[in-house]
Amino acid sequence: MTRSRRLVAALAALTLASTGTGCAVIPVGGPFPMEEAGGGDELTRPFQRMIAVRPRDDWDPRQVVAGLQAAMAAYADDPSVLPHYLTPETAKTWKPDGPVIVIGNSLKYEYDSKAGGSEVVIKLVGPPVARIEADDTYVPAAADAPDMQVFFTLVKNQQGAYRVKSVTGTTGLLLTEDDLTRAYRPTNLYFLAGPPGTDRLLPDRRLVVDRVWLRVKPTENFAQTIVRRLLEGPSRALHGAVGSVFPQGTSVRSVRSAEERVVVDLSGPLDPEGVFADGLQAQLKFSLNDNQMANGRPIEVQLDGEPFYSSESLVVPANLRESEDWFDNNNARPAYFTSKGAIYTLSDGAGNAVQGPAGQPGEFRDMAMSGAADLVAARGKEGTGGIWVTRVAPDGQWEQWVQGADLTAPSWRRDGTLWTYDRANDTVLRCHPSAGRGPERVAAPGLDGLDVTSLRVARDGVRVAVTIGETEVRVGAITGGAGSPMLGNFHTLTTVANEKIRDIAWQDGERLLVLVESKDEKVQSVREINVGDGATKQLPSPGRRLRGITALGERILAATDQGNEVLEFGDKQTWVSKVAAEDTRPFFQLG
Repeated sequence: MTRSRRLVAALAALTLASTGTGCAVIPVGGPFPMEEAGGGDELTRPFQRMIAVRPRDDWDPRQVVAGLQAAMAAYADDPSVLPHYLTPETAKTWKPDGPVIVIGNSLKYEYDSKAGGSEVVIKLVGPPVARIEADDTYVPAAADAPDMQVFFTLVKNQQGAYRVKSVTGTTGLLLTEDDLTRAYRPTNLYFLAGPPGTDRLLPDRRLVVDRVWLRVKPTENFAQTIVRRLLEGPSRALHGAVGSVFPQGTSVRSVRSAEERVVVDLSGPLDPEGVFADGLQAQLKFSLNDNQMANGRPIEVQLDGEPFYSSESLVVPANLRESEDWFDNNNARPAYFTSKGAIYTLSDGAGNAVQGPAGQPGEFRDMAMSGAADLVAARGKEGTGGIWVTRVAPDGQWEQWVQGADLTAPSWRRDGTLWTYDRANDTVLRCHPSAGRGPERVAAPGLDGLDVTSLRVARDGVRVAVTIGETEVRVGAITGGAGSPMLGNFHTLTTVANEKIRDIAWQDGERLLVLVESKDEKVQSVREINVGDGATKQLPSPGRRLRGITALGERILAATDQGNEVLEFGDKQTWVSKVAAEDTRPFFQLG
């Protein structure tokens, strides 16, 4: 027995020997610690395993309910204990339907009936934190959500011991925040941009991140858990919007360390000769590496324990991140800003005006640069409206591509299409200037009847963010093929109360910046929100009121409220003045 396993065994024996009500917590590093040479990383994640205990006959009703909650926390690892907290009749029919509910640690167990009777009701009260759906999506509770109340009805059995007869207020497992921290890990999975099916992927090779929360399993290393979940496909947020190299029915037999590499052994209907090998490598590599698995080591892919190809192995190089550009978050790309309606490149000075009419003063508003930096779109001047486009060239001319007096600011998609929301007609519009295709309506049933005030397409070409009025941000995805897309899968990302949302900007396909200010316009904040699970980080205040924000990866720019200065959020977590301009707004390509 290795030293690490002896330590785990000793901790288990010590903890079980001192067990009181409910459960024991055993810190472990996973069932298969990997300490071989070759990168030095493990293929698992340390976690604390919950060991539930059966109820004692002398426990009072509150102790029984507390023990039942602990048994719920351990249910995924050991489902045999929880039924002992239930009456025999309830145990026969109970099952954990619905999402996993996460509640705050400050739980209160209160009598909702007279204590000491043959039937009593215990009310559990606590702040809601989140729910984890069946597809492993983490959905945070609203900031202003009231306390959750769950009612447990207990009856005495023939031995005089209390057991749970019914539960109202939730149908799924009920975990505390501590339970969540012990047993779950936020995990980024990677899928291919474009609708499902290997024959209908978008021509440019891009990965889209899908954040889920995975439970650490004592029966397999966490690397194998990641690969297993990757093979199941995307979460509901990206359903119909992304593809995968792995056909339905593909499974993982094992993930293990072998000498200087990590070996992923797959099984199922994979065709080695017809598979999109580059996509397979990218999906596996980034899904493992971005969760701190197999870092710095090549990954050998096997099929049913044999080399992937009949004549040779399929090996994902350790430096794939550097050799292949699967993302579009290059901080080295130029930034732009406007001054008096003309576009300039942003450098340490005033910069140079771009070529053509876009680099000349004018009354066009809300400029947007295409992915190839060859086209500029803008809203027309007040009173004229419409979406106008010009080439970034000396002979370019402004042409109106979309008519409408009340359109949101234009947003380019990486396939060259241009998107806006027609507020007067409550519809999403897109056109394709470089292909000569005029505006067409795009179905977006999730936005029907809503006050859409802005629409921004992410640089991955899949996700879309919209603001609803001044108080809500929703995120969805472009689903369907290139010929008949639609906007779907919308869910609320954030809402504000006693505040208003002033601007939004994509950092990358995973994070959205939201500029929020108080109703009296005296206090502002810039919030970085992970669109996968709502995790929020607030940036330091610049000390000046802002009118708009933009970002590309880690580079964040903002315009002051007077429109006379562009600020950049620097490495030292401070805002630095970049350039003075008149009626300015900074922006990057796409986003």
